[in-house]
Amino acid sequence: MPRRIILDTDPGIDDALAILLALASPEVELAGITVTGGNCTLDDGVRNALGVVALTPAPATPVHAGVALPLLRPPFTAPETHGDSGLGYARLDPAPQPPAAEHAVDMIIREILAHPGEITLVAVAPLTNLALAVRKQPRIAELVGEVIIMGGAVSVDGNTTHQAEFNFFVDPHAAQIVLSSGMPITLVPWDITSKVLLTGAQVAQLRLIDSPITRFVAEATRFYIEFHELCFGFSGCSLNDPVALALAFAPELARTVPMHIAVEHASELTAGRTVVGYAGSTALPPSAHDMLGWDTGRWPHGWSRVHRPAANAQVVVEFDSERFVAIFLERITQLARGTN
Repeated sequence: MPRRIILDTDPGIDDALAILLALASPEVELAGITVTGGNCTLDDGVRNALGVVALTPAPATPVHAGVALPLLRPPFTAPETHGDSGLGYARLDPAPQPPAAEHAVDMIIREILAHPGEITLVAVAPLTNLALAVRKQPRIAELVGEVIIMGGAVSVDGNTTHQAEFNFFVDPHAAQIVLSSGMPITLVPWDITSKVLLTGAQVAQLRLIDSPITRFVAEATRFYIEFHELCFGFSGCSLNDPVALALAFAPELARTVPMHIAVEHASELTAGRTVVGYAGSTALPPSAHDMLGWDTGRWPHGWSRVHRPAANAQVVVEFDSERFVAIFLERITQLARGTN
């Protein structure tokens, strides 16, 4: 039985590739695409999502416009990475289908309440839509089946500042709300996704199929690859968002470790930084009490322990990139052959 998924996006080249992968995957029932501002403006993101969906055999997939701005910070987009409109050099015809009338936040709430325990929410954008949904209806935190988030930089520098990955940097307040909500979260950080690469040669192989989808992939990723060549020195691009989508139907691709993840949201110097804690708590040994010269019998209640917060996310620490890229190429090929 296909898994019912909501894909929360800010399209974005890799978001567009995640949309294509979702619509090419028989294990996925895409309930809808929700959009927020991020890689590009909200208006461009909605237009891009509609245009990508129109290329596929499922052009009626609903696209829901959400929140345009971060909760508290000014908007921050990424034209140097994704182009002025969000899709690199690709230019799509206006989609025949308009966006859905229902707001993205309301759609997220409705779907989770209507299908308790069955919805997988794949969030590959700043977490503004999801944060407002859980604030508006807190019950969804316990009723959602799973939340898969592409975001954060756990053990490497970020891709936007040295401290922060893009999605967490754009709306750190929203990220902290979601991570502290109690939702069952799988976090796929930049540490992992930055190493999952689609090469120029693989795109050229796809382009041998004459299809609107392969033409789009080639033109969109040409801009993305140029950015990666300039900034990272390799002829390819990171498949950040498709990786998160794939975990909805192929969790065996990843190994995860439980961690407590928080997001710095009070400091302008380190906004969006991923703060990692270990789960559980460990008692201080008696020798430590003696060394510190503290009379533990006089400590306030609980001070005789070093407290470590409980895990709030399963964090991906290993990923089978080779197998995933093979799956991605196979499914995009099949999707393209169905539309040429």
